[in-house]
Amino acid sequence: MRSIGNSDLSVFPISLGTNVFGWTADKETSFAVLDAYVEGGGNFLDTADVYPAWETGESTSEIIIGEWLAARGNRESVVLATKVGMLEGRKGLAEGTIRAAVEDSLRRLRTDYIDLYWAHVDDQETPPAETLGAFDTLVREGKVRHVGASNYTAPRLAEALKISDEEGLARYVALQQPYNLVERGYEGELRDVVAREGLSSTPYAGLARGFLTGKYAPGVAVDSPRAPRAAEYLDTPRGPRTLEALTRVAEGRGAAPATIALAWLAAQPTVAAPIASARTVEQLRPLLAAAGTTLTAEELTLLDEASRP
Repeated sequence: MRSIGNSDLSVFPISLGTNVFGWTADKETSFAVLDAYVEGGGNFLDTADVYPAWETGESTSEIIIGEWLAARGNRESVVLATKVGMLEGRKGLAEGTIRAAVEDSLRRLRTDYIDLYWAHVDDQETPPAETLGAFDTLVREGKVRHVGASNYTAPRLAEALKISDEEGLARYVALQQPYNLVERGYEGELRDVVAREGLSSTPYAGLARGFLTGKYAPGVAVDSPRAPRAAEYLDTPRGPRTLEALTRVAEGRGAAPATIALAWLAAQPTVAAPIASARTVEQLRPLLAAAGTTLTAEELTLLDEASRP
């Protein structure tokens, strides 16, 4: 288990992304994935009030998780994270929006508290102090245990942390941002802020929309809603180079490329638990395997050098 920043949250090294629940995974399959994840030692679920509302019109992910928690009676053993700020009709981080959105999420999740509540995207139209004040109230009321920032720039994250410190408000304990072998923009100023301020990163897109699972290759058609965007990496100089190095390490270990890609990510400074989703139990297995995979210095260097811009 790993700690999230300076909080008391102890999480499995791989967080289960649930944006596919109710979209490309029906309720029965979602339950099976959740059961397998917990049976494999997992405890960290990542959802949002917008997953996958763009397809279903509501957060079927939150609804399914809530039904599963009620059916299994295991709420206390799960670290539950959801988000606010991107749902149509609930966009932004104004105080009123946050207050209304959290009640909706609590209802759908069938719980009276959220372990980690994310600002899904930075709202530059709302004063940071208003957003942080709203989060602080939720923490004091016991509806939220900790808060995190998603998709923030380094200056905006640093500003928010400074305001929390100066005004005694709830402080972000983690950052969520895209990060993987072919998207390494996190390395630099943003990671420096996270490290300096004692936060952790729980990056999303750890498998680059499926590109790092090993199923993509020139001329290969992949049946996935994310296939067109994932295939774009093949048109970059480092895309094929990264796949070659990933395949080499995976074959040497007798592991799936997805396992190696997530193990590399989990080994990076400040990273606590990469987020990865699975539509089926079969897709989940290599994700769980990453939690028990420690790459050698030579393997980390090979992957690092092959994937650099």
